[in-house]
Amino acid sequence: MEFGILFLKILEAYRVSFSICLMRRSSKSNSLRQLDTGCSIGYQRVGENITKGVPDMHEAIDCYREVKPGMYGRLGEAMEGCNKWPSDPPNFKDLMEEYVNLCTDLSSKIMRGIALALGAPMDVFEGNRAGDPFWVLRVIGYPVVHHANGQEMPKTETDVGCGAHTDYGLLTLVNQDDDITALQVRNSNGEWISALPVPGTFVCNIGDMLKILTNGEYESTLHRVINNSPKYRVCVAYFYEPNFDAAIEPLDTCVQRTGGTKKFDSAVYGKHLVSKVLTNFVM
Repeated sequence: MEFGILFLKILEAYRVSFSICLMRRSSKSNSLRQLDTGCSIGYQRVGENITKGVPDMHEAIDCYREVKPGMYGRLGEAMEGCNKWPSDPPNFKDLMEEYVNLCTDLSSKIMRGIALALGAPMDVFEGNRAGDPFWVLRVIGYPVVHHANGQEMPKTETDVGCGAHTDYGLLTLVNQDDDITALQVRNSNGEWISALPVPGTFVCNIGDMLKILTNGEYESTLHRVINNSPKYRVCVAYFYEPNFDAAIEPLDTCVQRTGGTKKFDSAVYGKHLVSKVLTNFVM
């Protein structure tokens, strides 16, 4: 992959996503969530996303690798449907599909590097694990929080842009504002620290499925978002996932590296995703 091209796409995807997030009615009215399927495809209003029972202070447009009817039987029913791409700007769908392809290619390369670092074959995460990877794309807007006293400082207890959680899959590539520090991760000491934005780069989070595959050697990243800025924050998050129907369990190599005992049972990725999606949204 030509990384100069990806760098330009990072900037373009962010710029276009920011403009969409500011179009309150025209674009997002054409990308409303598909309530009839029980799925989260399309637009969510502020407060519709729920983390541990608490509404999140963000709005989003969610797109998934499309699941055709019957593609995965009952396992995939909740995820069936077409993406609700905004119609304005007209190039948004093409731009973001190209962006997804570039992110998928980059993520597969990162996973090969992780495989080598673990002492496993370079392609160990491919084939029936992630040879046909599922993906999720979220364009997320975090509004400024205004209180009755006129202050624009959120209360950590109640005004969280996105509550503390881990991501569901393998890797997440986070494309965020260059000038707003809002993403926080919890370190090994239990402290919340800021993931400072670096222009032209991604923040890369580890997800639940990679934690299982590595038998806990790689820990899924617990993170949250608190927008302390007086500016509207935009983030484009790409989630690189296993095959939708993959049965994920610790790799033998990783079991040996971590004491010889499997710490996790097998988990079907699609089932894990659906269970999260159906409890994370106000339907």
